[in-house]
Amino acid sequence: MKFAIPMAMGKLTAHFGHCREFCFVTTENDKIKNTEVLEPPPHEPGVLPKWLHDHGINVVIAGGMGHKAQELFAQAGVKVITGAPTETPEKLVSDYLADNLVTGENVCGHDPGSPCNH
Repeated sequence: MKFAIPMAMGKLTAHFGHCREFCFVTTENDKIKNTEVLEPPPHEPGVLPKWLHDHGINVVIAGGMGHKAQELFAQAGVKVITGAPTETPEKLVSDYLADNLVTGENVCGHDPGSPCNH
């Protein structure tokens, strides 16, 4: 299984579409096998879901994500987890694999009144 986590300063960032790096975490038998940090292409609607799908991502763990991006991931068969806490990618994936990942609200819903409405 391969995970993608948007990062800033080594931890998850709430701003999925505008992050400067993603950590890709590859797991095997519920154990982390590899991590890799990559710079995403410039932000444009629909670019990140395609880019992550092309990299073989199965699960995206995010703080927040717009509705359109979530729809594009769903169409591509990529599971999206929103409302994740600001932790390291390794901790987030380990918690997810252990069924211990505690999530809150989608902090970047692109809805009026959301914390990062843009």
